[in-house]
Amino acid sequence: MMNQGSEWGNFLNLMKKWAGTYRWSVPFILLLLVLLYYQPSRWFSEPNSTVILDREGNLLGAKIAGDDQWRFPEDDQVPDKFKKAILCSEDRFFWFHPGFNPFSLGRAAYQYLKNGKVISGGSTLSMQVIRLSRKNRQRTVGEKLIEIIQSFRLELTHSKKEILTLYASHAPFGGNVVGLDAAAWRYFGIPAESLSWSETATLAVLPNSPSLIFPGKNQPKLRARRNLLLDKLCRRGIIDQGTCNLAKQEPLPGKPFSLPRLAPHLTERASKEGFSGNRIITTLQKDLQQKVNELLMYHAATFRANEIHNTAAMVLDVATGEVLAYAGNLPSRGSAGEGNEVDIITSPRSTGSILKPFLYASSLNDGLILPGMLIPDIPMQIGGFIPENYSLTYDGAVPAKTALARSLNIPAVKMLQTYGYDQFYGQLRRLGMTTLVKPADHYGLSLILGGAEVCLWDLAGMYASMARTLNHYTISGKYNKADYHQPVYIKSASLECKEFMENTSRLDAASIFLTFEAMIEVVRPEEELQWQMFSSSQKVAWKTGTSFGNRDAWAVGVTPDYVVAVWVGNASGEGRPDLTGVGMAAPVLFDMMNLLPSSEWFKKPFQDMVFVPVCRNSGYRASAICEEKDTIWIPKKGLRSAVCPYHRLVHLDPTSTWQVTSACESPGNMIHTHWFILPPVMEWYFKTKNPFYRVLPPFKPGCGSPEEQAMEMIYPKNNSRLFIPVDLDGKSGSVVFHLAHRNPKQLVYWHLDEAFIGTTAGDHQMALAPGKGHHQLTLSDEAGETLIIGFDILNK
Repeated sequence: MMNQGSEWGNFLNLMKKWAGTYRWSVPFILLLLVLLYYQPSRWFSEPNSTVILDREGNLLGAKIAGDDQWRFPEDDQVPDKFKKAILCSEDRFFWFHPGFNPFSLGRAAYQYLKNGKVISGGSTLSMQVIRLSRKNRQRTVGEKLIEIIQSFRLELTHSKKEILTLYASHAPFGGNVVGLDAAAWRYFGIPAESLSWSETATLAVLPNSPSLIFPGKNQPKLRARRNLLLDKLCRRGIIDQGTCNLAKQEPLPGKPFSLPRLAPHLTERASKEGFSGNRIITTLQKDLQQKVNELLMYHAATFRANEIHNTAAMVLDVATGEVLAYAGNLPSRGSAGEGNEVDIITSPRSTGSILKPFLYASSLNDGLILPGMLIPDIPMQIGGFIPENYSLTYDGAVPAKTALARSLNIPAVKMLQTYGYDQFYGQLRRLGMTTLVKPADHYGLSLILGGAEVCLWDLAGMYASMARTLNHYTISGKYNKADYHQPVYIKSASLECKEFMENTSRLDAASIFLTFEAMIEVVRPEEELQWQMFSSSQKVAWKTGTSFGNRDAWAVGVTPDYVVAVWVGNASGEGRPDLTGVGMAAPVLFDMMNLLPSSEWFKKPFQDMVFVPVCRNSGYRASAICEEKDTIWIPKKGLRSAVCPYHRLVHLDPTSTWQVTSACESPGNMIHTHWFILPPVMEWYFKTKNPFYRVLPPFKPGCGSPEEQAMEMIYPKNNSRLFIPVDLDGKSGSVVFHLAHRNPKQLVYWHLDEAFIGTTAGDHQMALAPGKGHHQLTLSDEAGETLIIGFDILNK
């Protein structure tokens, strides 16, 4: 132990003596050790441009970096031409030296001592990477020493390929262009891997003299340096003489090119969603994106003539939910106030009728309706809510699928009343609608007529999820819980749906299929005959929507493979008279559909369907007294739906002229028959649109009171609250009261508050102007039937 202590003491004394003798060298050694072992977590900390690429790696667009430099993120795929050119120009022995080249440094030092100025720098590419990372500090002997040491450290921790990547990504190329990728696009308008030998040589000589690249200036110097490098490449056998001569004939770059702007709104979106400064491989297809942009610009000429300035569209791949084309708006023309900078795809807008297919499918899914089931289409008032059809006409009753195809508002409200607006609210959220930010009661029944807002992103995703569910079910007979998801635009985020689970679909396959079937041949009222001009090379389930005030025009099309969604309008919210879904958005939709490959139609999901008889007249499940029946495929849950309520057994006299009872006719003489009977108001409108409808004969005089109600008030309904309008001249107006009677020949007597006010026949209407307060209207026909309604006049 003593010997060891003595030895340790002797060593300490020796070190103290050495430190005293070589005191000047200690700081140098410490500095050397720090420089040798110190390595920053990142050699470069400057912000990068946000760069988006299509699914094949083609540039779609870029956003300038935060320091106003075009600096693309690092790309480890440095083109082979540039590698050879830059090494030939700057560092011939790059692959062999340890970060610095003693021979080059010695030559540079000798030239400096001999000439009194720097003739050649002697820096390797590794040393230049260090100089770039140190912000090109003043070139001194001390700085050069730091570069040598740190370049050696760089070589110890990075491969030669990585060092080349650092150089190519951070070298200056003149102006505000940094890095090879940005330079290739700015000066030649092409990716770096597509550069010719002449273009590559031009860029290879720029980092050491970036000021040479100035449009209209320094062209002779730049050409001389480029040609000098081309000759050197030729002498070293990298290119042949013919290639060298041709390369010298190529022109030098002129004014910088603008970078591609094929998806500017997606570039901005990606930057805001956490991808700023990254190179993003999107799911977009460049060729399709270009065609969609061109198509929108073609239609924009027509739109702008009508003071409609904004359009957005997207295309989804159904199988994956990947976005294949994303046009958030039309390109800006430099006109302030047109809102072209707004990404409409993510902007909530009034839905119009575009949600009706989801209600139809949900009602089928819950067994509340069948495709041909009659839905009332008559005037209605629910509190202060008075929905109207776009055509301002009524059909009395229409099949549910026809109501969807014609986008009728009143049947949609009737279906929502039955389904429940609070339940539909929850269903929409489960399907992927994220813009329902207020409680269900806030929207109420207006939810189906544009009372809520949706964004194109959610809408396209919801339709794609339905199509994906149907496709998977017809293949496997099971539901995939991952089928309902939002679209994706980042390639790495694409979903792979593998795990199948039972009963996880929000909508069953049969309901989805029948909804798409109803959407194939969309028809419109006579006022919108232009729909007949639409054509496609394939079957398309499509739906349009127009918001209140003609502010938003929607169109969505679905095939088994693709979803196309279109919005047309003004970002400012200004409405235009001609702005409708069928007139403006649908033509864009079908032109876009024709850009896509044709799809076969959806397969029928027989596993989720049953073949049942339905009443031909009503579309309900057939009862025993429905004489005319059709057998159709319906969802299994459709077996829960009601049996036809509109067929009744009636008793007629031997001439079939009168209804009779045993009070006036012997049962043996009666004709017993089945009759299709709608309620009075439905019948009043229905019989004018459907010639097959037979009005029930009246009761024979003296046979007693009819079992069926003969009268029903069209407007107003019982317990309504009304306003009396004031005319332009300031005088009080009136309210038109409208009654439906099964027998138009019947005379109806009108009493207001027990005072007789007149009679009507045929079309039973009367204009009244009661005073403020509660009133009672009593109506009696010649057969003795009486109808009483109460109403309140709020003011005039």
